[in-house]
Amino acid sequence: MNRTEDRPVAVVDEHAHAWSPEEARIRFRAGLTGPTAGVAAGHTQANLLSVPRDWAYDVLVFCFRNKKACPVLDVTDAGSWTTALAPGADLRTDLPRYRVWRDGELVDEPTDVLAHWRDDLVSVLIGCSFTFEWALSEAGVPMRHIEQGSNVPMYVTSRQCRPAERLHGPLVVSMRPVPPTHLETAIRESRLMPEVHGDPVHCGPPEGLGIDDLGRPDFGDPVDAEPDDIPVFWACGVTPQAAVMASRPPFALTHAPGQMFITDARDEQYRVA
Repeated sequence: MNRTEDRPVAVVDEHAHAWSPEEARIRFRAGLTGPTAGVAAGHTQANLLSVPRDWAYDVLVFCFRNKKACPVLDVTDAGSWTTALAPGADLRTDLPRYRVWRDGELVDEPTDVLAHWRDDLVSVLIGCSFTFEWALSEAGVPMRHIEQGSNVPMYVTSRQCRPAERLHGPLVVSMRPVPPTHLETAIRESRLMPEVHGDPVHCGPPEGLGIDDLGRPDFGDPVDAEPDDIPVFWACGVTPQAAVMASRPPFALTHAPGQMFITDARDEQYRVA
């Protein structure tokens, strides 16, 4: 599932963290691609899933039943490409890269989906763990993938989500290596942001999630950990893409893993305390 031969070039700009959300979206609309971790720092990022209206109920029930992986931030009207999370933005053009799915098969990874857009599409914007990374960083937790200029590694697990109507599939997790002295902090800080996945689903040996090799993520890039680092796993908004592959709806659009929609919302809006 990880198309390493097409792995995107990272957003390489030492000032990307200081871009405004609008500036980032303008750059993506112009064709810039790459993982968005650390871009427009302090602003909420979101996963995207767009499906035909007759599949929207299934998606929303799936999200409700699997809130840890699929916390919903906004839902559009059918055919609309706008969102209250970023007035004036265009969901068809303003992400770095998209994925186009037909019958559960990945058929294209364009930088816009204007040619694929349909008037019956309902878009669901789902919380992203990039949103709580600011809190972890401010608390002193190192973000190895940002330090290394790579995409966060993501893995399909052996845990099955609770199915909903026609939609089913495995849980996907993102992994961040955390030093033992920072583990309690990482758990505490992410727990305070439940609308963007909250606290980890697993800490420690990956075999507990059915993951055989941390060096071979299903999505994103492998990350180099320090010798004492503990692998920490959070539920991931790529889970709906795994459900698309398993459930094979006739058509869907998503973001490319790690290449998120950057909203105008502030990260601290999703902190509960």
